Amino acid sequence: MRHPASTTQPNPWLRAVIVVGGLLAVMWLLEAVDQSTNNSLDQFGIIPRDVDAAGHIVLAPWLHFGWAHLVANSGPFLVLGVLTYVAGFLRWLATTVVSVVVSGVTVWLTAPPGSITLGVSGLVFGYLAYLLIRGFFTRRPGQIALAVVILLVYGGVLTGLLPTASSVSWQGHLGGALGGGLAAWLQFGRGATRRRSPQMT
Repeated sequence: MRHPASTTQPNPWLRAVIVVGGLLAVMWLLEAVDQSTNNSLDQFGIIPRDVDAAGHIVLAPWLHFGWAHLVANSGPFLVLGVLTYVAGFLRWLATTVVSVVVSGVTVWLTAPPGSITLGVSGLVFGYLAYLLIRGFFTRRPGQIALAVVILLVYGGVLTGLLPTASSVSWQGHLGGALGGGLAAWLQFGRGATRRRSPQMT
């Protein structure tokens, strides 16, 4: 006697926690390696206008300047990353890639000379902007309510978009927010509408 194959789909929240939490675990592992090798990984940060180090744009978000820096970023990354992921893996992946690239390029172009930038906070701002702007485009009550809650909880971090401290990469934060907004527009705004519109030749 054969039993029909199960069609039960994995819980999207559980899947989100596993994937985003796994990525966070990689960051903690990298920081452990960095600490045990006399901060040898810090050299892979973004160095402004250094063409040879341009590839660091995709490496820098996963590295941090010490445990305190990583701890400060871990909570917002996990919460906002999971909230972004539950909309679908491909949407989360696209938002992550666009936010990382736009944030990194912004730092590479505009950060002060002689600086080096590490940390996932640019991506955190990307997730934040994505979740806030998505509700504006979709007009779905649930997503609008989520955006309001996120704004109430994390609205204070928006000051990170301003040049308030020399040790904080406001350029990375601003670039990440622009990237997250761009991802929302491409997925739900006029950019998505144009891609779906039928064309006649």
